[in-house]
Amino acid sequence: MDRVTAPGGVRARARVLARADGRGGTSLPVLEGEGPLAVRRTRGSGAEARVMLVGAMSGPLGGDHFTVTAEAAPGARLRVGSAAATLALPGQEKADARYDVRLTAGEGADLRWLPEQLISARGSDLYVGTRVDLAAGARLLLREEQVLGRAGEEPGRLTSRLTVRIDGRCVLDQELACGPGAPGGWDGPAGLAGHRAVGQLVVVRPGFAAEPPAARVLGEGAAVMPLAGPAALVTAVAPDALRLRRLLDGALASLGRD
Repeated sequence: MDRVTAPGGVRARARVLARADGRGGTSLPVLEGEGPLAVRRTRGSGAEARVMLVGAMSGPLGGDHFTVTAEAAPGARLRVGSAAATLALPGQEKADARYDVRLTAGEGADLRWLPEQLISARGSDLYVGTRVDLAAGARLLLREEQVLGRAGEEPGRLTSRLTVRIDGRCVLDQELACGPGAPGGWDGPAGLAGHRAVGQLVVVRPGFAAEPPAARVLGEGAAVMPLAGPAALVTAVAPDALRLRRLLDGALASLGRD
């Protein structure tokens, strides 16, 4: 679709809907993107459908508002990734930018949200709001990775809120603000402790209801915490994006095979 503009910046939406096809696979009856949010189907694996978000232009810039919606209907298996990191940049508009992610999975569905890193460049101001709604019996693997500034660069301001509901019950609602103007202490010992990469995994598996993972520290910079539901939260901090990914991958492996 064509680029959509509005006063205050670019407005763009992308939508993905996955359904079980009745033959042991997953179909994609809805695959829509506009402006900087292009969506492409890639080669799947088994019953899983795979979709890639492709940045068609720079952004989000100041004043932009992007929204991505991904739904895995009951019994569907959907994996969503991105072709490259998302780079938040300052724009001509002085307003902040906003990136909303809305994820839904029905009963027996498996949804994997695995984009590349979000980089907060100097002078940018971005709010990311991610909301996940899961039916009972749904599975989720969600990864968020945020890098504060490019190499040798001070970060912009980045605020990120993540909310997860399972069968209508909220199991996680947290917000992190970093960079200029963020509440004091975000970079101190009780916050990121000088690190410039922060990430988390949310893992929801029905099997966790009977055998929840134990709370524990994994090496230096990562921790696993069970949530009040069949879910676990992994948080990690690292000096850079590469080491952050290694920490998260190692934490996921420690939770065992799904």
